[in-house]
Amino acid sequence: MKHFSLAVIVFCLLLVVQNSYAQERSLGLGVMIGEPIGFSAKLWKSNYNAFDFGLGWSVIGNRNNSDHRIHVHADYLWHGWNVIHSTDRFPLYYGIGGWFIGSGNGSLFALRSVFGIAWMPHQIPIDLFLELAPSFQLTQSTGFVLDAAIGGRYYF
Repeated sequence: MKHFSLAVIVFCLLLVVQNSYAQERSLGLGVMIGEPIGFSAKLWKSNYNAFDFGLGWSVIGNRNNSDHRIHVHADYLWHGWNVIHSTDRFPLYYGIGGWFIGSGNGSLFALRSVFGIAWMPHQIPIDLFLELAPSFQLTQSTGFVLDAAIGGRYYF
């Protein structure tokens, strides 16, 4: 199942690659710490929209009674550039997507919403972000969960 999830993420990235307006480079890769902890990717589609992907390890809360929890998420994001006025770029963003957590005890799926802020300096092709992702778990037991992460990405 791990190979299938990774293949889906790579396929989605290759399918939607195009030039970016928000960053001079469209694809950012990096890390995130929180829930989950792992790798983060962002692919800009326009000045206001981007795809966000995560592949990591679910570390907080035992959502499916297992110690082995692979977390994969994908979101579509909208960015607001004029909310915070500064010489640097601080877009606020929101989006919708979903997550999958797999383990030996079964798989979990959820619908996910995302709210965050990023810092994108003008001279360096990076972003640093903080986001909250309230989600509604659909499988095994239903209910609301909250993920939160900080991280950074380098744009290629």
